[in-house]
Amino acid sequence: MLEVTNLSAGYGKVEVLHGLSIRIKPGQLVTLIGSNGAGKTTTLRALSGMIQPTAGSIKLRDTEIAGLNTHQVTKLGLAHSPEGRRVFSTLSVRDNLELGAFPRLTGARPKGDVQADIKRMFDMFPRLGERRDQLAGTLSGGEQQMLAMGRALMLNPDVLLLDEPSMGLAPKLVEDVFKTIRTLKQAKTTMLLVEQFAAAALDVADYGYVLENGRLSTEGEASKLRDDPAVKAAYLGQAH
Repeated sequence: MLEVTNLSAGYGKVEVLHGLSIRIKPGQLVTLIGSNGAGKTTTLRALSGMIQPTAGSIKLRDTEIAGLNTHQVTKLGLAHSPEGRRVFSTLSVRDNLELGAFPRLTGARPKGDVQADIKRMFDMFPRLGERRDQLAGTLSGGEQQMLAMGRALMLNPDVLLLDEPSMGLAPKLVEDVFKTIRTLKQAKTTMLLVEQFAAAALDVADYGYVLENGRLSTEGEASKLRDDPAVKAAYLGQAH
């Protein structure tokens, strides 16, 4: 579904990723873990066209997307729920969701029943349903995270990128986020998850990659990575 080969990317003259190769199969939930500054967010930004790779290949359903702009990547079926939520603060909850479906409304993606999908988002995130006419900028952090995820899902994406969905949230809200991720997994949504809570990410994922200083240090089935002594020592401490 998504295959990344020898990807290099960064900011200006600073290269952050050095020959990264990952693969996500249809219906698979893959997680990318690593310390702060390892290059996790940069990876997602390069995949979604927010920054341009300097080398390597990114194939979505065998279509090369490396070098495309974000709106082009989105039309091809890759949705990105970014770090920091980035909701449209002066628009209502419902308007934010409708914007997530914009490629469907313009014919760039199969339209389907957009209104039914908005209702599905309200069923998945009841708090959003309660606040459907409220400005997104007035929502709590947890509610904005729900909205960012819902907006990405409104694309009906082939692949969903989730960047730090639990960042800054209270423990109860973190539980809610991972409950939603499990629901999406059960629905066979193909996902790449970047998450600060490595243990929680490996608990929900099928497969994992460990990123260190822009390079992959190890990979494997998530259950095996959880039991790997080196991964445990570096990323699965008591705080997680």
